[in-house]
Amino acid sequence: MKSGLLPFLVALLLLGACRSREPRFPVEHVSLKGATVIDNGLLGWSSSDIQAIFTDVLRDSRRFELLSEDAPERRDPGPWSFTLELPFTREALKDGGTYSFAEVGATLVMERRSGEGTQRYQVVGLGEVRVESKDAEARRKALREALRRGLVQLADAAGLQLAAVGRADGALVMDLQSPDERVREFALRVLAERRNPAAAPLLIRQLQDEDLQVARQAMGALVEMKESAAVPALIELVKERELGFVQEVVFAIGEIGGEEAEAYLFTVAQGHDQPDVQAAAQQALDTLYAAHKLATPEARGTDRAEH
Repeated sequence: MKSGLLPFLVALLLLGACRSREPRFPVEHVSLKGATVIDNGLLGWSSSDIQAIFTDVLRDSRRFELLSEDAPERRDPGPWSFTLELPFTREALKDGGTYSFAEVGATLVMERRSGEGTQRYQVVGLGEVRVESKDAEARRKALREALRRGLVQLADAAGLQLAAVGRADGALVMDLQSPDERVREFALRVLAERRNPAAAPLLIRQLQDEDLQVARQAMGALVEMKESAAVPALIELVKERELGFVQEVVFAIGEIGGEEAEAYLFTVAQGHDQPDVQAAAQQALDTLYAAHKLATPEARGTDRAEH
């Protein structure tokens, strides 16, 4: 054997060993929902066809163990249930080009029940394929390939997300420095769920994202963490925003609580120029006062006496 070939073979063996050690996530149920899946004339596939394709994609990824209905019951935590939805299937022009692109958006919700409650995560995928001609067969072919690519993205993202769920906090904190944006995002989700303080600075930064959905998700995570350091950033966030979003932020500040939150809500409840915002601040303030009262030792003692 040539000496130069040996290191190559060793590398291949090591790579195979690493892959064999990758966890495989048990999935007990894969379901579909939404009108785009159930009745889609553009794709020309039934929901059972799409489900079979997605199941094959999950199996081919080698990251998931698809359980049969008669599989023995597993210990806590149990296996995952997947729900697939296709928000849209469409054709779109790109930057005024002459070719259109078939696009398929895909969303996967992953849920698992355990003794500690229900874990729920969501990942998204987008498949894009250029439509080579305007005849019906070419358009359908492009759309089906776009669907396949979107499903492959979902399987890859799902594997990364569930891998993050199984990692220790220290490893997840290191993942926040990963060059892969998805690894950073999924690590951040799990750290926020665990209320790890390392997640707070990144979540506060995300409040300034131009995408309101990203800001809303960050705000929700900070509320779950009761992160008082987020209150100044949330107060800053309401400037020049539409009324509904301002009310959301006001309620979030009330949920987090603390002296700074209380002072801000009192000021808004007394003097904001929008009555709806004033009312939201007063409601959040009343809820904050009630929670504070119930948390005092005197209130807990009264509660025990009544029961």
